[in-house]
Amino acid sequence: MLRRSLDDFYQHADEIELISTDVFDTLLLRHGKSQRSRIAVGEARFAHLLKERGLTIGKSELVRARLLAQKFAYRALNAGGGAGEVRLTDIIRSQLAVLSLPEDLVEERLAIELAVEKTALLANAALATLLRRYRQAGVRIVAVSDTGLSADRLGELINHFHGPGLIDGIYSSADAQASKRYGGLFSVVLETEAVSPSQILHIGDDMTADVRVPGAMGIKTVHLPRSRFDRYASRADGAATEAFRQIRQRLVHHGRDIPAPDDKISFGREVFGPIVAEFCLFIWLYATQAKANGDTALLFCARGGIGIREAFERVLQALGLPLDLKRDNVLISRLVAARSAVMTRSPAVLDELGREFQNKRFSDVAHALGGQSYELPDSWRQVFDPTRFFARLDTSAGQAVLDDIRQQNDLFTRHLEQISGGAKRIVLCDTGLYGSTQRLLAAGFPDRRFETIQFARCNYKGLSEDHFPMVSGLVVEQNLYNPLKVETVILRYWQIIESLFEPALPSVRQFSEGDDGVVVANSGDVRYGKLDPAAGNLLLSGALQYIDRIKSGAQVLDDADCAWLRLKQAITNPSKIDIMALGVGARSVDFGRSEVVHVLNRPQNTDLSKKLMSVKSHLWREGAIARDFPLLKPPLLAALEMAHVLRGVSARLYR
Repeated sequence: MLRRSLDDFYQHADEIELISTDVFDTLLLRHGKSQRSRIAVGEARFAHLLKERGLTIGKSELVRARLLAQKFAYRALNAGGGAGEVRLTDIIRSQLAVLSLPEDLVEERLAIELAVEKTALLANAALATLLRRYRQAGVRIVAVSDTGLSADRLGELINHFHGPGLIDGIYSSADAQASKRYGGLFSVVLETEAVSPSQILHIGDDMTADVRVPGAMGIKTVHLPRSRFDRYASRADGAATEAFRQIRQRLVHHGRDIPAPDDKISFGREVFGPIVAEFCLFIWLYATQAKANGDTALLFCARGGIGIREAFERVLQALGLPLDLKRDNVLISRLVAARSAVMTRSPAVLDELGREFQNKRFSDVAHALGGQSYELPDSWRQVFDPTRFFARLDTSAGQAVLDDIRQQNDLFTRHLEQISGGAKRIVLCDTGLYGSTQRLLAAGFPDRRFETIQFARCNYKGLSEDHFPMVSGLVVEQNLYNPLKVETVILRYWQIIESLFEPALPSVRQFSEGDDGVVVANSGDVRYGKLDPAAGNLLLSGALQYIDRIKSGAQVLDDADCAWLRLKQAITNPSKIDIMALGVGARSVDFGRSEVVHVLNRPQNTDLSKKLMSVKSHLWREGAIARDFPLLKPPLLAALEMAHVLRGVSARLYR
């Protein structure tokens, strides 16, 4: 490929004033070692260094914290539009903070990173020879890289393999906070080097970042892709490294038991405590990167976000985690978000209304959205058809409904402005699952950028997933339960997560203006510190007890591994204690309606066959089986587990 491209170089020699080259997998080549493999080697060296300093943090804890810091930083970067770059120093700083290690270790860990890279790279001698020929002919040579490393660190690696004098300048996305993939880094090169796009030739391995994007800007490009063997070798190495890490992690926790809970408080403390604390660490890792872009607010959604906020603030305090980011509790519900999308006539709201009000009447939808009782013509008593809803609102009869929707949306808009400080990037924090609130708010407020971080993300509604890139399930992102991923067990009993975090408050339906000009709602004052989310919630009370006594993130991650296994057992094969601890009362349907559903209905029939058929009506089927069929419990639960497994296999085969 390089020899074939040499003719093109000479053909354009008179036009080229600058050659830019990608660094990794172009100027510096890999030995087939994956990033995960290199991280494992680096953390093993770092663990040895820490041991010499009297700090007992193992390699596995270091690897896990590093991968988590990296994962959520890039999720936040991408959700924010991809502008900027995640700096490796920031990833290491977050890793150290989670593990309660001194921040002054950053430079030493970074030095280890470079030392590992020097063993995992080799010089692309053929490309270097070509670049030297052009440089001798008076063409300026620069390196342009999407990387978390600074230009100084990149220069150290390039000089290590090629010696000094090959490169005239280095452009790092970490320094410029602009990337090749979005074109910003090439714009920096054009401005700094004072050349036109037609005067640059760029060389690189990535079809998008090194060919399509610069090519669209008018820059000449040469594609030097990695060989298929190198790609497969790197993937295989990464998969093997990750598999070994997970096996080792399971062996470490095999046979380790947590104290047997005997009431809701102890279940919340021993089981949900580590799980909730782990979730809060994930929120912090995401939010730490989100704040790098500035003009960002982190808003915790009423109702579920209120309990999350309480746990989150306590984790920050317990571990001393800094977060200089505007954050507040927001009066929001799917109903409130739907009003904003109605005002912009978004098709997204028709999806939501069609699902929520299936077999209901137009008048039911009007009452929910407008918040009032209306004298409406007989046509509004017809079965609700989403495709005709906007036209109904535009009639004279619908005007009163539309006016009330507009008034309520105006009040919410003021509330949002008051608590967000006018930030354009809004990070919502909630329980989950589908992310309807984000989808509707994004449609209703196109001038702002809404994203959601939540406990889990799942398309249980079967609706569009176009908004999913802006919705992050920090703990679970799966549409179905997977026995091999223990955290997905919550999809079998999602109501327990909602019940865990939601305080005993009504859903937000109506706004009004307080005497001081502050917008208030029917749910009451949800500002942080104004209510106790754990009041009457024994599971959350126990979880907060655990959080108040934690000493490090390493302890949280370690405890969470065991807690997830115990929660899976409690959900899929519940004992009497588990049924007592995890049983929740009636759950509100919401969306402006007063209906409720029961997680565990009381059996209405004594006939065995009818009781068996009624299991499907329960939201927690395993709990119903354990409660109502103590003798048949083992085979029935085994059959239900197999049904879930087969369902998952079938979904993967036919997707």
